[in-house]
Amino acid sequence: MTRTDAITRAHQMIHSGEFLAELDRRVAYQTESQNPEKRDALAAYLTDDLQPAFWEMDFSTRLIESPAGKGPYLLAEYRESASAPTVLVYGHGDVVDGMVGEWRDNLDPWRTTQVGNRVYGRGTADNKGQHCINMAALRAVRQTRGGKLGFNVKFIIETGEEIGSPDLPQVCERLREDLKADLLLASDGPRLSAERPTLFLGCRGGIRIHLDVALREGGHHSGNWGGVLANPATILANAIASLVDRSGRLQLEALKPPPLSNRIRAALADVEVEPMADEPALSENWGEDGMSAAERLYAWNTLEVLAMSSGNIEKPANAIPGHASAVLQLRFVVGTRVDNIADVIRAHLHARGFAMVAVSATQRFAASRTDLDSPWINWTAESIRKTTGKAPAVLPNFGGSLPNDVFTDILKLPTVWVPHSYPGCSQHAPDEHILLSVTEEALGIMAGLFWDLGELKAPL
Repeated sequence: MTRTDAITRAHQMIHSGEFLAELDRRVAYQTESQNPEKRDALAAYLTDDLQPAFWEMDFSTRLIESPAGKGPYLLAEYRESASAPTVLVYGHGDVVDGMVGEWRDNLDPWRTTQVGNRVYGRGTADNKGQHCINMAALRAVRQTRGGKLGFNVKFIIETGEEIGSPDLPQVCERLREDLKADLLLASDGPRLSAERPTLFLGCRGGIRIHLDVALREGGHHSGNWGGVLANPATILANAIASLVDRSGRLQLEALKPPPLSNRIRAALADVEVEPMADEPALSENWGEDGMSAAERLYAWNTLEVLAMSSGNIEKPANAIPGHASAVLQLRFVVGTRVDNIADVIRAHLHARGFAMVAVSATQRFAASRTDLDSPWINWTAESIRKTTGKAPAVLPNFGGSLPNDVFTDILKLPTVWVPHSYPGCSQHAPDEHILLSVTEEALGIMAGLFWDLGELKAPL
């Protein structure tokens, strides 16, 4: 039996209905980690479904309770040879709110529904569909090799990613020996486009910046007080404009990363950000000057206004409001100094006459990235090219955020993420879905990668 046989077997899982039946069964678990009433569903997803699936492939499994009392973790391990490479695979079984009643044609988010090339259901893209693909491809390789893999593999499946993976660092620190591996090979987030296979090496970090202007209680008649009372909304708008201009360009140097290296520019040289017909078109003249869309999205920092409030927008009164607030988010890449970012922004605003603007920072997650010199990058890209005939996009980091820093900083692993969804998948929204065409290709990609791991006599 050959590599081609393993890939064919993986593809056949789509055509036989085996994969979709498995995914439908897992989508049915209402694993909303933000909903305390669904804690039993989080545990059941691991114990009633994933554990038996791993046992069928001769894995040993352990359920790890959350130190913070959140959703549990599943650790699964298959060991074949002390000299063979060991790969760690990550996934998460929790999902966001199902948003029942908000889906097209009143679709049930807790069942899969196929409409043409799309398969709808909560978790199909984020992340049940993605770790289902990896498990199915692993099974295809094992069956092709007569019950062997040729390498060692460990899985860690968490159930708290959608609430920020609150104790994943603590769990991985405690299980450092159990999670030892040569490579993290995981799948989450979207690929560059539906048509182009992608791998990325890390993710941007994020910090929420809260700006609040509280000048007085209540509103005051704009005819009687306009021109003599400071308007907090006007102050707030100008304070924000001193941080990011009308075209989305950062105005404060401390919010910017180090200049792009030639290595980063070279990696992104052939990456085109091309939205599909049902996705928003890229805005012209937006973002940092002198950069491609890919460089802005995957290698630069952005400061986005997430929400603003002053007065009552639904029923505006003819009154000057007393308060104004905004929540901004800094998305940042590796190398950005963010430890005291609230102090830096506060000092910047004070120096420009905005001492009345209160600044605080919350909801932090770290930026991280595997070194571009890692031999696993070219190895993964070449395997994908061999399987698909396409040169994959190699992104220095994902535009969004994932707990990649746990694996790079705590477990000290090179990390390669191979995503199986696409940008228009509607994750975190009604109508979340996967594309059957992408899913079939992804099953082949992962079968090829797992086959090639079994061909290595030792870690790279």
